[in-house]
Amino acid sequence: MKKLIFVFVLIGFSFLTKAQSLSSEEQKLYNLIMEYRASIGLSKIPLSKSLTIVAQAHCYDLVTNKPDLGNCNAHSWSANGKWSSCCYTPDHKQSNCMWNKPKELTNYTDIGFEIACGSNVCCSDYVMTADYAFKSWLKSSGHHAVLANKNSWSRYDWKAIGIGIEGGFATVWFGAAEDVN
Repeated sequence: MKKLIFVFVLIGFSFLTKAQSLSSEEQKLYNLIMEYRASIGLSKIPLSKSLTIVAQAHCYDLVTNKPDLGNCNAHSWSANGKWSSCCYTPDHKQSNCMWNKPKELTNYTDIGFEIACGSNVCCSDYVMTADYAFKSWLKSSGHHAVLANKNSWSRYDWKAIGIGIEGGFATVWFGAAEDVN
């Protein structure tokens, strides 16, 4: 636990405190996802402290450091934190960099998968809402597949989920391993 607190103090934002409880918008997003999954016959995913820390840290990085600018998308991470940076491109060649963030930032023992909504390319004053992010993901076949365990995501049984919303971004992290924290 001391290591985790130290990491988050170093990047100048207390994610640990925030991650112990969700904001009202983050809670709303979690509820929307769980209600949707129930409506299609899927089980509820337990909220994960570790994956929520990662989701909230990533939103903070996206808002503050803007690693999604240029050729990178919103799965990218800046070099301005205690994590490895990566520019996630449409060819998915940097997927391992993104998938390993839960193990880099927390005691979570497995990789994680993220869906993200938001952009620094335009609309930097936009404030993300749970409704907007959720509706965007339902309209996107790739994001919807993760939410609904369809296509290549059908082989996963999500055992953990983390939620983050900050500024114009929302991220949700999914894990196939239970969070022991």
